[in-house]
Amino acid sequence: MKVEQHQNLMDAFAEFKADKNINRPTMQKILEEVVCNLLKRKFNIEDDEAIEKSFNIIINADKGDFEIWHNREVVADEDFEDALSQISLSDARKIDEDFEIGEDVTDKISINDFGRREVLSIRQNLISRTMDLEKNNIYNQYKEKVGEIVSGEVYQVWKKEVLIVDDAGNELYLPKSEQIPSDYFKKGETVRGVVARVEMKNGSPIVIVSRTSPYFLERLFEFDVPEIMDGLITIKKIVRIPGEKAKVAVESYDDRIDPVGACVGMKGSRIHGIVRELRNENIDVIPFTSNIQLYIQRALSPAKITSITVNEEKKTANVFMQQDQVSLAIGKGGTNIKLAIQLTGYNIEVYRDGAEQDGEEDVDLEEFTDEIDEWVIEEFQKIGCDTAKSVLRLSKEELLRRTDLEEETIDDVLRILREEFEN
Repeated sequence: MKVEQHQNLMDAFAEFKADKNINRPTMQKILEEVVCNLLKRKFNIEDDEAIEKSFNIIINADKGDFEIWHNREVVADEDFEDALSQISLSDARKIDEDFEIGEDVTDKISINDFGRREVLSIRQNLISRTMDLEKNNIYNQYKEKVGEIVSGEVYQVWKKEVLIVDDAGNELYLPKSEQIPSDYFKKGETVRGVVARVEMKNGSPIVIVSRTSPYFLERLFEFDVPEIMDGLITIKKIVRIPGEKAKVAVESYDDRIDPVGACVGMKGSRIHGIVRELRNENIDVIPFTSNIQLYIQRALSPAKITSITVNEEKKTANVFMQQDQVSLAIGKGGTNIKLAIQLTGYNIEVYRDGAEQDGEEDVDLEEFTDEIDEWVIEEFQKIGCDTAKSVLRLSKEELLRRTDLEEETIDDVLRILREEFEN
């Protein structure tokens, strides 16, 4: 039994010392602490100094072995009081017949001198400490990777999240809220994302991965555009509506390099891979400029504007354009203008430029507040329709698709507006 418990303990040490996440000095420190705790319980002491004074603990972390040497003073049998620091003369002479009173005895304590429960306690304590250390290592490792791309294999797909396992067997979580709306995963496939945050929950590290973060798109550009990685081109800002559209402002530090052309690549060769990774997300790459008027103009691409007035103090901009450009500036569901606002930091209002081509007078939608609720008017303004005719030019189907209004509400609005011009 003694040989068996000794072998079991050595096997446990050999197993833990091979753990790739634990270096030799750290493993040695853990073993020393585990053995010290065992000695404290066996000799009923709490003082670390007493342990250091009475015992020499020699750890061989490479072999997964240790030795304990007990230092005691030889005293007369009748003066023996403390088993920790003293050994009786009769017991000392069992070790060596030449020992005399007052001399120091250093003898080895075998693992087999401990009981089975104590040996089991060493093993369990070692397992617990090693697991805690491994969790801390994972936490620190991924804490340093926040904002970086990681990849792993899909292990489990749940309704609210996906469990991913990296090459080292660490578990990563991709919540539904961090997934692109059109993401679909199957067990065993490889998934990439950016480390969004690392949390400690009930003593275990929780690594949250995101595919919707602007940092994910930024890292993808760094991987696929060497000029960004080399520092010749910098990404000034990225804004996204995941799975739908993104705008990326880039700037070149070398006049000979076209930042937009470098990011897009020949015939879109560089950006195509990024678009595929983001489930066909539409990406606009625009050159950054400190000229705010020009910057807003570029941010509203692909729409073309005729004039713009900017209030830098209030961070507002009034943009005027031809009627056929308004819908381009607004974008499907308002995505283009939302991203332009986020990219520039300016509140942008879009207006039609010039008088009506047919010469007939138009009426501002706000003139109808006595018949149409203000929140309904605001819904039309969000899609660039600020006058009666701008609404009537669009079909009911188009209005239903581009606004959040009910069909009955749109029918009422169209009826009111048509009656205005009939009268």
